[in-house]
This record gives sequence, structure tokens and C-alpha cells, in this order.
Amino acid sequence: MRTGIWLVGARGSVAVTTMVGALAIRASLAEPLGCVTDLPPLRDAALPGWTDLVFGGHDISMLRLCKKAHSLVGAGVLPAPIVEAVAGELDQIERHLRPAPAGRNQAETIQQTVADLRAFREQHDLERVVVVNVSSTEPLIVAHPAHESLAALDAALPVADVLPASSLYAYAAFTAGCSFVDFTPSTGARLPALAELARRVGTPFAGSDGKTGETLLKSVLAPMFAMRNLRVRSWSGLNLLGGGDGANLAQPEANAAKVASKQRVLKETLGYEPEGQTRIDYVPDIGDLKTAWDLITFSGFLGSRMRLEFTWHGCDSALAAPLVLDLARLTAGAHEQGTAGPMPQLAFFFKDPIGEVSHSLADQWHDLVDWVTGWTDDPS
Repeated sequence: MRTGIWLVGARGSVAVTTMVGALAIRASLAEPLGCVTDLPPLRDAALPGWTDLVFGGHDISMLRLCKKAHSLVGAGVLPAPIVEAVAGELDQIERHLRPAPAGRNQAETIQQTVADLRAFREQHDLERVVVVNVSSTEPLIVAHPAHESLAALDAALPVADVLPASSLYAYAAFTAGCSFVDFTPSTGARLPALAELARRVGTPFAGSDGKTGETLLKSVLAPMFAMRNLRVRSWSGLNLLGGGDGANLAQPEANAAKVASKQRVLKETLGYEPEGQTRIDYVPDIGDLKTAWDLITFSGFLGSRMRLEFTWHGCDSALAAPLVLDLARLTAGAHEQGTAGPMPQLAFFFKDPIGEVSHSLADQWHDLVDWVTGWTDDPS
């Protein structure tokens, strides 16, 4: 199944790592480590193969892909031999990237985006296109009456700015017949009007906020405390990161959106909200690497007071990129099976997943595997 992956934020660290990784896997220069779609339960699913993937995208930056890739080599994210080996193919992808559309109003911006997506599909003879948002985190959205129905939204778009950029992309994706994945904590398709549009045109969507580090550990450890009937009294975390994501999250509005996404797993899993908070601090010197330190205090039998600490050191783009590839392949497969609307079955990949779902990583994994392995029996 020839599949296009249209990356919003295509010149950023996550996007470039994703493209370099896919090209390296295709050429047998690297193993698909971190890609869960290469594990036995999912490997034989009806998903696009590595040679079926075609990349394009939008960005406000004009930095060339090869230059960004070499900067990621310098930051310790990408291996230099692999970047050199795929440089020619990166230059070919470069021709398929476009400046982010900017119309006179939001309706016109959507039209321009739809035109780019349709041209991409036609130029490469693609059966499916998945739009994946890997751009900077947006501030929390301000509610607007136009968000509640598609009719109200369509009436508002030519005359007022009622949608954030991530939601404009979701609208455009659905209009162009493409599925949509929001790897950020931004609003994306999570508005009633956009869910209505997705169902009407028969396109699936998923999100939000890729689960790559501290929250991944929370989704494993929190169920442990719940299943052993241990009372978590407090859970505090400090996240230190640099790079473009860190710089963006230094802005209070974007920081608040990210923290809200990271906190949901504890309340949903434990059934209560322990004391403590999550902080995200920008440390430019550490670049694309990130460190999370968490302190958990808990009570056990006869009120015994105990604590757990963990430190997570990770490379953010190298953790995110394989999940982006997984999500694009799974979403294309789901679209091919006739899935439309939200996909809570992809909760395994997200900090703040769509729908009423378990936040236990093990539960989410079983739900994902059951869903995908059941496609041939039940296309819905």
C-alpha cells in the first residue's frame, strides 16, 4: 500500500530523524529498533511496508533537510555514516516540502493546504496519505461556539480566526481524504466539529502527545502501585530538555499545555490525584537530550512510609521518530480497513489519548494488538 506521510513541522528534529530513520531501515542500514510494528504481534498486519513510504510536508522554516540532519549528527542524535548514506534521498524529499500556507483567512489557508495534500497524493500515486503533526506545542485552546458543530465552524472560518494551526491541518487533512495524527499536545482534531467532519468523510484520526519518556514510565509504574494497593502520597517530576522543543516549552502557555497532558495518567490510573507537580525546564546546553527525575512517596502495610526515585536520560527525537513511523503505518492500515473518526485503540502511543481508555501501558498494548489482529475479521 503506497502511503504518503505528510509531516507538519517537516524540518524539525523529530521529522528529520523520522525520515532519516525510515530511509536507513529501507536500505538495511539500521534495524527498526523502537518500532513496535516490527514486533511479532503486529509485523504481519496489513500495513504499508518500508519501501511504500513517501515523505512530504510543511514548515515555516526553510532550513534544508541535510543541514538539519548534520546538526543532529553534531548533537549526538543521528549517526554520521547513515546521514551520509541517505543524503541523496533527503535531497529528493526536499523537493516535496512546502512553506506552511498562509491565506487571507482561515478558510483560504485550509484550501491551500488541501491543494498541497492532493498534489502530493497525485504526484506520487499514493493510495493513502497520513498527516502527522510534529510541530511546536500550541497554547491551550480558548473555547469558541464554532467548535461545537461543523456548520458553525464553516460559517466562522471565512470571517474569524477560530482554530489553532493544528486544527486547521486536521480540517484540511479530512477534506483531502487524509487521516490525521497529532503527536503533540495541541488541539488537532479534538473538537466536536472536526470529529463530525472526520466521520462524515470517512477518515480516522489519533492523538495526542507522543508518550516517549517520563510519562511512559508513569504508565508502567502507576498501575503497579494500584494493583498492589499501595497509596501514592506524592509524585513530583522535573523534566530538563533543550533543543527547539525545550525553547518552545519555555513559553508559559505551551508549557502549561504540555504539563496538563503529562499529568492525566496518574489521576486516571490511580483513581485519585496525589500531591506534587510536574515541571519542565529549558536547558539549552543539553540539546536534544532530556533528563527526567521523579520522586514518588507512598504508604504500605500498617502505614509504612516509603519512596521511589527514578532518573530517565533519553534522546527525545530518537524516542519519538519510531513512534511516528508506527502511527503512520497503523493509521494508514486502519484507514484501508474502513476505520473513521477517533482511534482510541492507539492510546498505547500517547500521553493524553482520545476516548475513555485505560492508562496502563500493558492494557493499552493488549488493546492495540487485539484491534490490529482483528482487522481481517472485522473491518470496523
